[in-house]
Amino acid sequence: MRTLPNHRWRRFAILVLLAVCSAAFAQEDTVLPIFHRISSHDLYSFVADLTSEEFQGRLTGTVGYERAVQYVVRLFEAWNIQPAGTEGYLQKFPNPYTEVMDSSYLCLLMVTGGDTIRKYYRFDTEFIPGSTSGSGEVTAEVVYAGYGITAPELGYDDYAGIDVKGKIVLIEREAPVGPDKDPAVFRKWRPYSFHQYKLLNAVRHGAAGMLYNYGPIANPNNAYDPGFVYSHVGPAVVKDLFAGTGVSHREVVESIRKNLKPRSFSLKKTVSMKNVTVHHPDGVGINVIGMLEGQDPKAREEYIAIGAHLDHVGMNPALMPGANDNASGVAVVLGVARALAELHQKQPLKRSVLFVLFGAEEQSVAGSKYFLKHPTVPLEKIRCFLNLDGVGCGDKIRIIAGKDFPQLLKTVERANSQYVHRFLRPTPFKNIARPRLDAARFLWYGIPTLSFSVFGGRSFYHNTRDDLSTIHPEILEDLARMLFLAVRDLASQKSLRFKKPVVLLSPEEIDYY
Repeated sequence: MRTLPNHRWRRFAILVLLAVCSAAFAQEDTVLPIFHRISSHDLYSFVADLTSEEFQGRLTGTVGYERAVQYVVRLFEAWNIQPAGTEGYLQKFPNPYTEVMDSSYLCLLMVTGGDTIRKYYRFDTEFIPGSTSGSGEVTAEVVYAGYGITAPELGYDDYAGIDVKGKIVLIEREAPVGPDKDPAVFRKWRPYSFHQYKLLNAVRHGAAGMLYNYGPIANPNNAYDPGFVYSHVGPAVVKDLFAGTGVSHREVVESIRKNLKPRSFSLKKTVSMKNVTVHHPDGVGINVIGMLEGQDPKAREEYIAIGAHLDHVGMNPALMPGANDNASGVAVVLGVARALAELHQKQPLKRSVLFVLFGAEEQSVAGSKYFLKHPTVPLEKIRCFLNLDGVGCGDKIRIIAGKDFPQLLKTVERANSQYVHRFLRPTPFKNIARPRLDAARFLWYGIPTLSFSVFGGRSFYHNTRDDLSTIHPEILEDLARMLFLAVRDLASQKSLRFKKPVVLLSPEEIDYY
């Protein structure tokens, strides 16, 4: 066998190195112009469109939400992203919903010198009608019923010793035990932290209505009972209801949490409330799913998934724009999708990339639940999921579950350190509370997942003020650019193997509501 002289080997090695470097530079010459074309102006325009009156707040099931679906479909078609749903780009699922109409009110009745004085509370800042409230009007005494929990096995009952029949109950959200201190203890309380449980338990005890101390926000994630009227209230209402009782609201809540003993009692106040709603039991939800199919014969069967929830809370009864939650997340996904589609035409990706925009996240995180139970691609082939939720208000990026998947996080950190340079805060995620993110459900199905949110700016949640004025276009641009590079890297690596999530909940707990 002939061997080359040393100087020829050196020359050969140099030529090979130059060829490899030339190919790498050629790739970067393609990638970086696309990277720089991801524009804050375009992303801001996506948010502006989705928060406009045309889309009516994007409550899943409504005409406004269906318009948002078609908006995304048109963009996917224009960018040559393939349909990957069950009906083209669409995946439909059952989704009852309730519309809140005008004419709602909440007022406190005070009798002074034989006259009744009505104190009306301000919509949006002091109260918001329950998004799944029944339609009707109730005037009744208010009874404080703690967390609204009846749990004999825990020796706890907020309804013990009080009569709430025909009355209005004031209820706290969540449970007196949180998930962070002792997960094993919290799991016993977890079923009682769901909004649906609290509402239906109040109905079972004969209450005529409910004031839910949550926000006040609009929240379509609840049960519906046609004869039960409820609204969300904030500090102003709670303060008035506790006035003259001899105890403060804060003192009572702290006592319940410390001793795990109810502190229920009549507030000796009368409230009048009215909501007008229309319930749609046969509503239909829609996920929008597109794909760039990889070109490697083997790796194309694997998927990098990136997504966000498309929906918000609708007209409740005024327009709730949902700019940060979650038009911002959708805008970033669209920015990444367009850039990857352009790159794919010039430098085909090895792996397939799945873009999923979920419906009904605000309604029990139902869209991602349906997708995972009825996947349009094999779940075991989804190597990871990147979730965007609330990424428009601030200048710093939080990566939920980042500390749980260090190898996946490294890909994102590498993209950030090379070209973007934003502050990143990865956090662990125990994921045992009720689901509040699409990411939670993916983790429960064993898929490594990172969920991105943004902090450091003023933001609003589920009210009329979550509008375009709160959005920081620059953070949208930087996040979309960073994830474009990260997904490109993930889709191009020779092999991907991330550790599986640790799932602490049973299947029954995962499917509860």
